[in-house]
Amino acid sequence: MPRKVRTRNIVNQPLMSLDQKPDPSTPLSAPAVTNFVAAAEPSATEMPPSPIRQFLRTRGSGGGADRVFAAVMLLCALSIFAIVLFILWILIDRSRLSLAQFGFKFFKSSNWDPVSGDFGALPFIFGTLATSFLALAMAVPLALGVAIFLSELCPAKLRAPISFVTELLAAIPSVVYGLWAVFVLVPVMRDTLGPFLSKYFGWTGLFEGFNFGQGMLTASIILAIMILPIISSITRDIMLAVPNSQREAVLALGATRWEMIRTGVLRNARIGIVGAVILGLGRALGETMAVTMVIGNRPEIAKSLFAPGYTLASVIANEFAEATGDMYLSALIEIGLALFIVTIIVNAIARGLVWAVTRGAPARAH
Repeated sequence: MPRKVRTRNIVNQPLMSLDQKPDPSTPLSAPAVTNFVAAAEPSATEMPPSPIRQFLRTRGSGGGADRVFAAVMLLCALSIFAIVLFILWILIDRSRLSLAQFGFKFFKSSNWDPVSGDFGALPFIFGTLATSFLALAMAVPLALGVAIFLSELCPAKLRAPISFVTELLAAIPSVVYGLWAVFVLVPVMRDTLGPFLSKYFGWTGLFEGFNFGQGMLTASIILAIMILPIISSITRDIMLAVPNSQREAVLALGATRWEMIRTGVLRNARIGIVGAVILGLGRALGETMAVTMVIGNRPEIAKSLFAPGYTLASVIANEFAEATGDMYLSALIEIGLALFIVTIIVNAIARGLVWAVTRGAPARAH
């Protein structure tokens, strides 16, 4: 039989004074202990406020300043949308004459003759798309290789220097690329690379005709060099955002290093890599100076990559200063409107794809 424990009712015991010493043999109830501690502590009103509390009382709550600061920051954020909408409205307003005269036929016509007042943007659209996609075909494999090496294979001592040099390419002005292309790339294309391509790949029809060194192929090469650091740096960041658990799980199953990169990293980062490629495409679509200096600037559609061409950005840079008539100026502004809309859409799609991969990913030191 369990023994009964005898308890004493001590809730109603009298409260002890500060001078009275507690009896060790007498247990204290919880209310008695609480009252004893409260009586032993000095009142909070009797303690003088600290210097920090005095300073905070004199300066006020700061609620008004916080509301003003939040309103200013909101205004700064909304100003970005206002600037984009203002640019779009100006382009539409200034190209209204060309829109009313040609309509959608403006983008299907290949005749560009400012003297007779006939304008068509198809040669410029063809030149822009041909050079941009050819630049992607050359830049994406190289950029992907650089990103894989930096994120997965590069020794720690070499990672920072290689990353710095790669990102330094993005900081070089486009006119410097253009000058380098004029003095280095054009002679190489005319004397060395062009004859080689004509000899061994002329049967494709893409490398035939006169080769003056300037043309769509030369412009595509310089564009590939310019978009390489953008695609490479973004792809590397996306690959670093892939959790290490993916790599460890694939290696634990007995995969090799390449199989781990292919199945554990690239497969999880494929949407973000596509976004990086589209961001590079947006840069290639809007590039002006370097392309203008080496593409040849002739509004025609040709099969050969040696033939000169024209892009949307190049025709604006070359002919805007000499546009005399209102229709001529309106047609050039409509080309700028088309380029603006295409660039905004391409960059929005790319940002969405990159965000779909990197959201919620923890940062990794690299």
